Amino acid sequence: MPHGQSGSGGVGRPRAVLLAALLVVLAWLAVGGIGGPAVGRLSEVQKNDNASFLPADSESTAVLDAVARFEDEESVPLIIVAEKPAGERLTERDLGALAGLAREIPTVPLPEMDATVGEYLVEGAQIVPVPSEDGQAALLVVPLSERASSTVVAERAPLFAAAEELRTEARLAVDGTGMTSHVGGPGGLISDFEAAFAGIDGILLLVALAVVLVILLVVYRSPILPIAVLFSSVLGLSLAALVIRPLAERGTIELSGQSQGIMFILVVGAATDYALLLVSRFKEELHDEASTWVALKRAWRGAVEPISASAATVILGLLCLLLASLQNTAGLGPVGAIGIAGALLASLTFLPAVLLVFGRAAFWPFAPRVDHAHGEDTVGTRSLWGRVSGLVGRHPRRTWVVTLAVLLAAAAFAPTFRAEGVTIKDTFLEPTDSVQAQEAIERHFAAGAGSPVQVVVPQAQADAALAVLEADPGIESAYAGVSPPVPGQPVPEPPVVDGRVLLQGTSTAATDSQEAEDTVRRLRADLDAVSPDALVGGQAAINLDVLEASGRDLRVIVPVILVVIFLVLCVLLRSIVAPFLLVVANVVSFAATIGVASLVFDHVLGFGGSDPAIPLYGFVFLVALGIDYSIFLMTRVREESVHRGTRPGILVGLAVTGGVITSAGIVLAATFSALTVLPLVFLVQVAFIVAFGVILDTFVVRSLLVPALAHDIGPAVWWPSRLARGAAAPGRHRRERPT
Repeated sequence: MPHGQSGSGGVGRPRAVLLAALLVVLAWLAVGGIGGPAVGRLSEVQKNDNASFLPADSESTAVLDAVARFEDEESVPLIIVAEKPAGERLTERDLGALAGLAREIPTVPLPEMDATVGEYLVEGAQIVPVPSEDGQAALLVVPLSERASSTVVAERAPLFAAAEELRTEARLAVDGTGMTSHVGGPGGLISDFEAAFAGIDGILLLVALAVVLVILLVVYRSPILPIAVLFSSVLGLSLAALVIRPLAERGTIELSGQSQGIMFILVVGAATDYALLLVSRFKEELHDEASTWVALKRAWRGAVEPISASAATVILGLLCLLLASLQNTAGLGPVGAIGIAGALLASLTFLPAVLLVFGRAAFWPFAPRVDHAHGEDTVGTRSLWGRVSGLVGRHPRRTWVVTLAVLLAAAAFAPTFRAEGVTIKDTFLEPTDSVQAQEAIERHFAAGAGSPVQVVVPQAQADAALAVLEADPGIESAYAGVSPPVPGQPVPEPPVVDGRVLLQGTSTAATDSQEAEDTVRRLRADLDAVSPDALVGGQAAINLDVLEASGRDLRVIVPVILVVIFLVLCVLLRSIVAPFLLVVANVVSFAATIGVASLVFDHVLGFGGSDPAIPLYGFVFLVALGIDYSIFLMTRVREESVHRGTRPGILVGLAVTGGVITSAGIVLAATFSALTVLPLVFLVQVAFIVAFGVILDTFVVRSLLVPALAHDIGPAVWWPSRLARGAAAPGRHRRERPT
């Protein structure tokens, strides 16, 4: 019987092994059957409110907690704004229409909840039209209870449903008056965010999978392999959802719409990359082996180390985010890490089982034959990667010097990257009702109306603190208590809770502006002189605290990630020089990417700035994911160097891995590009930075800079391992070793 064949188990596939592979496939399909619905229900355990994004120890967080004690229940206000065309003033009829709307609001039905808006109003809420001083607009504040945004009824948050219904009711109320209406405020903004994230469970995942499917069909020219690879990524996602959902329900981890969307992309991209490497090794071995079982064993052994190291690098890099003070950033760490672990398990178990079941037929109609054709045979030939490898071999120093100069030129623009935060109007790609409402408020009211600066101060210093608040040039008006005084009625005594009083002030500037943040800084300094226990919060303070926390997170987490990645590479490559080279190359690549992104965002796309967390997210994804391609390259280079010597091993490794790594980079860039289907500037910017950075890593850093530098350094790149002595190990070539 020929070597590698077995009785009735099929060519090269022993019956027991084939049966085990089928059981693995069935087990994973069961995981998919249970976990698939869990993927679609992850949005039910998301947290997208301010508290889920803020640093736990920030002053604005302390104010949020304190303010909650002054109210029977926390509120999330929806603000209805009605305005006349420019130059026209509100009439008695207009005010009557708005007063009628105010009376009707509690009875507005929420059909999907089988409830009314009134059931979610803060107890005792009074809704009255408040005209602007210029007489051209009026606003109505609708204070919904916090549970309206935190609970889910019929798979929707009541806040989202209330915002939609009130938009309809407001348009009907002002119909025929010449007024236009919008619904905004904190509740309207949250509602628009929920609408933006509504596509995560369906559109985003479908787009990502469709993009990957098209690329894989081009790469493999086979209908079977792309489906198997996509199933692998979907099953990895299903397994991750089974772990994430109960943890999020118990509050063990924080899941936001933002982290969920990024996790989807990470899983699809990583699982596909791992599959490409494994399938590439399998196809390579099939050119030498008649037995698909033996070929798969060799391929799995050759791929498991770089794939595991790659996954470990990303997982550890993501877990470093737990050091973040911003809670949504810290929450992304375990969510993303669990997703990558799911992708790893599916790629190393389900996919090999499928490959074993199908054998060579998986590559139909272009199944590889036993012809001993190899990628290393292309070195120096006219094939694409043969020519690249030949260029590196002939001119290593010139190649890395020119490449590094280009990267550093792009990196020179990195300091111009603006990450001081974005305004509400720059948050969404398309106009939203909450943005239009804010613009109307700014035209006719104090820009900070509806989102007051909040001060919590000991009762003994309340009067002095109120005087400071009223005297500040950034505050238009101030009052003590939970609600502003009603004109014509006596001013009530402000409630005292835990010996403290709540003061509130209306900012003259929009809460998302630099001026409002400067007001918060000034108030904190001035109120410290009144009482060291005075706390300043509100939306402007939240924005300021997020900005400062993002800077702190970047300074703390970046060095930790670099150290972690360096240590993983040292273990993997048994070297210190090579890991140092790879880390530095990826840092330069990241800086170049940020420099190019700055130019594109400012001068091409016209964005008004970037979220403060963007540089950290970009760094984590680009360095942790970008290092994957260097891992795939250098592990193969080391393997070849053992038998050939370092410099020939570098050229062979580059030629052999060129196609698969390039395909993997294109897939990952394309999957991150799928984030652009969600209409949020933050995700579009993350998508561009990662997609461009991955392409840069794939085609420039991994193809030219790293191999040329390593070739120029020579055997010393493996110091202190024995390979640094420069001699190839005696024995046969890898592909000629006996089975």
